[in-house]
Amino acid sequence: MRKSFLDYSMSVIVSRALPDVRDGLKPVHRRILYTMHENGLTPDKAYRKCADTVGAVLGRYHPHGDASVYDALVRLAQDFSLRYPLVDGHGNFGSVDGDPAAAYRYTEARMSKISLEMLTDIDKDTVDFMSNYDDRLKEPVMLPSRFPNLLVNGSTGIAVGMATNIPPHNLREVIDGINLMIDNPDVTLPELMECIKGPDFPTAGIIMGLSGIRAAYATGRGKITLRSRAEIQEFKPGRFRIVVTELPYMVNKARLIESIADHVKNKRIEGISDLRDESDRNGMHFVIELKRDANPQVVLNQLYSYTQMQETVGVIMLALVDGQPKVLTLKECLRHYIDFQSQVIRRRTEYELKKAREREHILEGLKIALDFIDEVIALIRSSKDQPQAKLNLMERFGLSEIQATAIVQMQLGRLSGLERQKIEDELAAIKAKIAHLLEILADEQLILGILKTEITAIRDKFGDDRRTEIQQVSGEVDIEDLIPEEDCVVTLTHFGYIKRQPVDTYKLQKRGGRGVAGMKHREEDFVEELFISSTHENVLFITNLGKMYKLKCYEIPEGSRTSRGVNVVNLLPLETDEKVAYMIKVKQFDEDHFLVMATKNGLIKRTKLDAYKNVRKNGLIAIGLNEGDELASVRLTDGVSQLLLATRKGMCIRLDEQQIRPLSRTARGVRGIHLRDDDTVVSMARLREGASVMTITTLGQGRRTSPEEYRLQARGGYGKINYKQIEQRGEVAGVRVVDEDEDLILIADDGVIIRIRVSDVNLMSRYASGVRVMRLSEGSKVVTFARAEHDEEEETAQVEQADSTEDADAAEIEALEASLQEEDAPLDDETEE
Repeated sequence: MRKSFLDYSMSVIVSRALPDVRDGLKPVHRRILYTMHENGLTPDKAYRKCADTVGAVLGRYHPHGDASVYDALVRLAQDFSLRYPLVDGHGNFGSVDGDPAAAYRYTEARMSKISLEMLTDIDKDTVDFMSNYDDRLKEPVMLPSRFPNLLVNGSTGIAVGMATNIPPHNLREVIDGINLMIDNPDVTLPELMECIKGPDFPTAGIIMGLSGIRAAYATGRGKITLRSRAEIQEFKPGRFRIVVTELPYMVNKARLIESIADHVKNKRIEGISDLRDESDRNGMHFVIELKRDANPQVVLNQLYSYTQMQETVGVIMLALVDGQPKVLTLKECLRHYIDFQSQVIRRRTEYELKKAREREHILEGLKIALDFIDEVIALIRSSKDQPQAKLNLMERFGLSEIQATAIVQMQLGRLSGLERQKIEDELAAIKAKIAHLLEILADEQLILGILKTEITAIRDKFGDDRRTEIQQVSGEVDIEDLIPEEDCVVTLTHFGYIKRQPVDTYKLQKRGGRGVAGMKHREEDFVEELFISSTHENVLFITNLGKMYKLKCYEIPEGSRTSRGVNVVNLLPLETDEKVAYMIKVKQFDEDHFLVMATKNGLIKRTKLDAYKNVRKNGLIAIGLNEGDELASVRLTDGVSQLLLATRKGMCIRLDEQQIRPLSRTARGVRGIHLRDDDTVVSMARLREGASVMTITTLGQGRRTSPEEYRLQARGGYGKINYKQIEQRGEVAGVRVVDEDEDLILIADDGVIIRIRVSDVNLMSRYASGVRVMRLSEGSKVVTFARAEHDEEEETAQVEQADSTEDADAAEIEALEASLQEEDAPLDDETEE
């Protein structure tokens, strides 16, 4: 019993369930492709019934049931099972919903274009052959496989006591990795992962984090978390839906939808009002509509937790190496493939050398015959038959039997002078070819060079872009080491769409230019927040409810200049009426820095930054807000900074932050500026030495002023006039502290963005009305602006410049200020802890 079971086990392991490391195929797949090759079912020929192929495979090489062969053939043709299908199917070959393929008498198939590369040069003694099951025919032990099929298409199999699960990869990435390993055999895994970033599934999806990929590549075993691509969309005011367009690999869509419905029925997942599948031949699209009071992020997290919308893919890179099962690392897989291909090229070269020498031998005999053509003719005519003529030729000229046969069978037309020259030219070419083939066989580097050239040609012909996104997950030990540190622009729209882009996306323009289109957005949406950040910095999100959330900048999805981005509810677990009010970047949390927050009603609060270092995923209370109040601005300070609070109606006050005692994280703050009726705080700026204060109005007017124009005052006062004539010039959109060598990025509510030099706006007094910095379309307004490092590339725009208003009458300003209560209001302590 023990011997019988071991024999059976080894048979299953070696001859059925596990792929070979060299061609990445199991015996049944290898036999299907070889049979189609023998039958001439190439991509340029007509399709042939699958029943014919299945019968031929069974009769010649695979003495098992027809179902096993047809199921294997069907999988080779499914574009949702194989990253690069090896069979071109015609008919019903199943679906991602789990529908079975039609019977083999109805379907037709032929080889796909890429599968031809699996069998290239198989007739040139590149691989070994063995007898089939009845010793009647010969079948290949493996296929030449001119591309790394084991990694490219992956493999799944359950043997006895072991299993394999190798995920598919991107052809372009794997071949780039092979080329890198050929150039540097001692390449490290991190260097290799610069080329081969991770699995690339045919059904796309999102891989969460790199730790599982790294473990699989380093040890041969790992676990990869694979998510559906789901987007939260607001389709009616206050109503959200989840749209799923990609699923994890090998997940049955119909069963997934059924399981979601069961969870809703059993009340395990609450908040779903409707569920419908709108998928068609253009792609997957099923919609989950939510109830009005449901939190979309909470529902999505439940779907990830309880259903197959998130799956764990266990990677076991087990394959046969010299007939023995072995768990392989990524480098070992590539090394075995390179060694195998080197052997294929060597054997092909030896075969071609053998054929070239055989041809050279015949040509040399023909040349001898042409040199003594009269004597040869006479000798053949005097012989009684062909065998006698061959013997006479062999004796007279010392020819071999092969050469003598070629001479006897030579046509009379070869005796002409032109044909003689052709033989001599062919002989010279054959000698040169033999010399080149010998050179290849003597130099391993030449063989590797040929390998690189051939697989690079396959990469260029069949390579495509990655489908599966690899999303960074915070908390992984060395995740930031793999992400390049670079500056980027982060934008957040009024309706909550967020994205990051390279900072050089927006080219520099002259002051007064029209700008470029910043993004395509839904009607009435516009950018509210914009700043420049490094990809490694923390981004703190403070909401209108006074809560704080935290993300790494690289966790914000990157978008193009015109893309809308993703809704922030896809990234943060916001409540139903919660909206991000302000974003701020923080490199690290320490006790020496403070977070100063100002509200629209004039309150101000200062808290040590380290109070916010442990921001949970579900948020943290950042500030207590009075009813009807909202957050206006947040600034990071060093504890001794001076701040400028600006209001929409043109007032401002300069404060020393040390006047504001540090309060707890949940405090409401104290009065920063006393507001007149209908006025609100619009922004807060932190002053620094050598910088100037830039004020921009909603109608595109701007003015740069020295901080000395704003004298220091006690907190709680009415402040000084910052900007007058707001009815003609527009209300104040904000103030920023800028340096002369910086650029300014402005955004209007119609999505137009312009980048100008700060130095284009002259330094003026506090009494001046400024110049036009952005020419706006009719009805549009400036909503926000940010400073950025200066860009040398300059793109000019010849636009009509607004008239620069000279300094206003200082006496008029002073009279207006005198009419206000300039004495400070009494300090109050609204510190509701």
